[in-house]
Amino acid sequence: MAGHGPLRALDERLGRALATSHLPAGPAEFCADLGNTAVALPVLCVVMVWAGWQGWRGGSEEAPNEGAPVRWWLPPLAAGLTPAVVPALVVPLKLWLARPGPPEMAGGAHGGFYPSGHGATAAVAYGVAALLVIRGVRGRRTGRPAPRLFAPAVVAVVALLNVAVGLGLVRRGYHWPLDVLGSWCLAAVLLAVWCAVCDRWAGAGAGRAPRR
Repeated sequence: MAGHGPLRALDERLGRALATSHLPAGPAEFCADLGNTAVALPVLCVVMVWAGWQGWRGGSEEAPNEGAPVRWWLPPLAAGLTPAVVPALVVPLKLWLARPGPPEMAGGAHGGFYPSGHGATAAVAYGVAALLVIRGVRGRRTGRPAPRLFAPAVVAVVALLNVAVGLGLVRRGYHWPLDVLGSWCLAAVLLAVWCAVCDRWAGAGAGRAPRR
């Protein structure tokens, strides 16, 4: 549907409207650049180190008391591997669908633009970083529960960040809107898999509030 279906004409009309809109080009370029691996992956690496430290501290305290194995290293390790899956999925999809890009990208190095690699990278990297932060804060042994609105606030910030990346990609003529939407759908699947893996195999205390 994105490459040759009935939504393509509507999608391209919307894309052209956004590309020629009055949205400032400078901030749009900045937001689009947030989807680069050179920006998103260092942010994720910092969060992975913090999450690993939090998990190691919590695991070393909890394991002797509860006797259950705590794989504190699994969530940050899985977080690091998840973005590596993005090109393995995006590149074949681009080659298979071979959707032409916006006019600004005519004559580019490839002819496939669906789904957006930058959009998927941003959604996965910042998304899994947010999930690590939420799990880390919930799992801390501070004696106090995490603020009730902490998790929704983190999710909202990351969602707005990804919307900004998507708008920047479309405004600068790098992708059509459906390219970005497709990348978000792909990222949602990868984030769901990450959550399932961590919930299943991370062990006792992973992302769980301390017992009282």
